[in-house]
Amino acid sequence: MYYSEDLIEEIRMKNDIVDVISGYVRLQKKGSSYFGLCPFHNEKSPSFSVSRGKQMYYCFGCGAGGNVFTFLMEYENFTFLEAVKVLADRAGVELPEMEYSKEAKEKADLKASILEVNKTAAKYFYAQLKSPNGMQAYTYLKNRSLSDEMITAFGLGYSNKYSDDLYKYLRTKGYTEELIRKAGLVNTDERHGVYDKFWNRVIFPIMDVNNRVIGFGGRVMGDGKPKYLNSPETVVFDKSRNLYGLNRARTSKKPYFLLCEGYMDVISLHQAGFTNAVASLGTALTLGHASLMKRYVQEVYLTYDSDDAGTRAALRAMPILKEAGISARVIRMDPYKDPDEFIKNLGAEEFEGRIKAARNGFLFSLEIAEREFDMHSPEGKTAFFNEAARRLLGFEEELERNNYIEAVAKKYKVSEESLRKLVSKTAVREGMARPVSRPKQVNGQEKPKEDPNLVSQKVLLTWMIDKRKLFEIISRYISPKDFTEELYQTVAGFVYEQYQTGDLNPAKILNHFTAEEEHREAASLFHTRIKELKTKEEQEQALKETIVRVKAHSIDKQTLDLEPTDMAGLQHLMEEKRKLEDLEKLHISIE
Repeated sequence: MYYSEDLIEEIRMKNDIVDVISGYVRLQKKGSSYFGLCPFHNEKSPSFSVSRGKQMYYCFGCGAGGNVFTFLMEYENFTFLEAVKVLADRAGVELPEMEYSKEAKEKADLKASILEVNKTAAKYFYAQLKSPNGMQAYTYLKNRSLSDEMITAFGLGYSNKYSDDLYKYLRTKGYTEELIRKAGLVNTDERHGVYDKFWNRVIFPIMDVNNRVIGFGGRVMGDGKPKYLNSPETVVFDKSRNLYGLNRARTSKKPYFLLCEGYMDVISLHQAGFTNAVASLGTALTLGHASLMKRYVQEVYLTYDSDDAGTRAALRAMPILKEAGISARVIRMDPYKDPDEFIKNLGAEEFEGRIKAARNGFLFSLEIAEREFDMHSPEGKTAFFNEAARRLLGFEEELERNNYIEAVAKKYKVSEESLRKLVSKTAVREGMARPVSRPKQVNGQEKPKEDPNLVSQKVLLTWMIDKRKLFEIISRYISPKDFTEELYQTVAGFVYEQYQTGDLNPAKILNHFTAEEEHREAASLFHTRIKELKTKEEQEQALKETIVRVKAHSIDKQTLDLEPTDMAGLQHLMEEKRKLEDLEKLHISIE
C-alpha cells in the first residue's frame, strides 16, 4: 500500500526544506530565497535556490528541482518511500505498518535480516582488528600507509585465524544458521561442518550508496589462496550493480569518478584527497556499473593497473562506458603498477598532474592498437588507418565523428579530408553506411526529441505556479483538459483546484506522485527553463503564442479522438476552434 496523502503532507510540512537541505548544502539567504552551490553538478557560482515559501528547490544551472522528498531521492538515491521513511523518522512521525503480499513480505524481511546480520558482522570484524588477535592485520594496514582515520572511515576489520569464530559469535546474538548462510558469511561441507567464509583475512566491508553493509571483501594474511575473496551474491549483494567506495564518492563535488581495480587503490586515493575514487567488486566492469555511475557523473577516469592486464581491462571498459553515455579518459601510472603504489612514491600532487594529462579513451585505444602495426612501412600505416577508420564508424553522431576524425588526423599528421574519405569508403565497403542516429539512452532505445507541444504545456504550468496574475490570464483560455499528457493534466487539475481554494502549494502537489519517475517528472513541470524575456511586449507575445499553441494542439487531439457519431462533441470542437480564431486576433495584456 501507499501512505495516505494527509500523512505524506504532514511529514513534508514537518520537514522544512531549508533546514533539511542545509544539512547537505551551505545556504545563504538572498531576498526571500536561499542560495548555495548545487550538489547535483559542479559549479563555482551559486545557482541552487531553495524557497521556504514554496518549500521547493531549483537549480538555475542544471534544472534540478522539486520538494523535500525529491531532494532526498536525487541526493541520496532513495526511492520515494525510502525518502518518506527517513523524513518521518527525522520529524518524529510514526508510520503505519506497510501491507505486503506474503511473498513480498518474506523477501523484504529477508533483506532486512541480512542487512542486520551484515552490520553485526562488520562490527565484529572491526573489533577484532583492534584486539590483540588483529595485530598482524593492523600492522599490515599501517605498513600500507593507511591512517587510523581511513581504517575507521572504511570500517576495515579482521577475521581471525580460527575458522568458525564469526559463526559462533553470530549464533550467540540469536541469528540462525540458515540466515548466516543466506548472508554468505559461512560455508558448509561434510568434512568441516559449518565454517566461516572469511578467516585470517583483512576485511573490507562493502556498502551500498545508503551506507548499508551489503557484503565483504577479504585479503588473506600470508600466502593463502585466493589472495582476495568476496562475498557471494545474495538478495542484497549484486556485484554487477554496486561499486566499492560509491557511498563516499557520490558526495564528492568532482564532475568525474576515478575508476580503480582494487579496494586499496580506492582507500589510498581517498586518503590522498581524491574522494571521487570507486572500484568494481572483483568483476569486470558491466553496463550495470556504468549505469550506476551515470546517475552521478558524465565522465570517468580509468586508473587501471599499468600492466598488460590493466590495459586490456581499460580497453574493455571504454565501450561499456560509452554505451551508458559516459566519456572515458585513461590515467597512466607508469612507472608504477597502480594508484596505491603511485601515491606512495610520487604523492598526490603528481597524481593530480596525471589526471590533468589523462588521455582521451578513444585516442588511447588507437595508441594501443598502433602497436600491432608496422608504422614504418607504407603497408603497415595503411592497415592501421583502415583500422582507425573502422573504429571511427563507431561514433554514430556525425558531429562527434567529425571531431574525432579531426583529432586523429592531427595526432597522426595525415590529411583530415583523406581520412574522412577513408571513413566513408569503409562504411560503404562494410555495409555500415546508414543515416545518422539520434543519441541513445542506456537501455539502447533512441532518446526522442522533446515534443514542442509538451514543452509549451510545461511552460504554462511553470508560469501559473510563479505568478497568480499569469494564472488568471491563462485560465481564461486553458482548462486542465487542454493538457494532453495524463501526468500534466493531473498536475494542472491540482493547480486549478488550489487556486480556487486560495491555497497554492506546489510542493503538496508532488506528494500525489509516489512512483519515482512520476515524482521527478511532476517536479520538472514547475521548473521549466524559459528564455528570458526583457520587455513587456515580448512577455505578452510569448504568453499569447504559448496559449494558442497549447489550445490548438488540444483541439487537434480531441478531433482525432472524436467518435464520428458524436455530434455534440463535434459542435463543441467547432465552437472551440472559433474561440481560438478570435484569440489569435486578440492582444493579451499582462497589466
